[in-house]
Amino acid sequence: MNFKYPKNEKLKSKITIGLLFTEGKSVSKFPLRLVYKSESFGEGEKIKMGVSVSKKNFKKAVDRNYFKRVLRETYRLNKHLLIDNLDQPYSFMFFYQTKERLSYEEINLKTIQLFEKFIQQNCKKNDLDIKPALEKD
Repeated sequence: MNFKYPKNEKLKSKITIGLLFTEGKSVSKFPLRLVYKSESFGEGEKIKMGVSVSKKNFKKAVDRNYFKRVLRETYRLNKHLLIDNLDQPYSFMFFYQTKERLSYEEINLKTIQLFEKFIQQNCKKNDLDIKPALEKD
């Protein structure tokens, strides 16, 4: 499994980000939110991901940057949940939406739950029963 977060997976287009906010759908697992929209990218690209932490919740840039790093890391380690189950390319925006300072472990757990919730709601390829990654055999 490729656990990289290459440049071509980063969502940077202002137009695409604007479309996410106007036409995108959302799924939440407190305190995280995932806004998504089906897109068409270049060959071999299945996903574009951006992260955001509100300035309203964290006034200091140091705090916002810390949580953005944590969100990118949890995405990087768990993106296989999304990529393996996507039937078409998507753009995502990943938000941290609370003033609480959750630990890395808590954020990682919520990220996994959020990705599984997205998969259950949106992926036709997996009409079979999805086994949550958190369950142990």
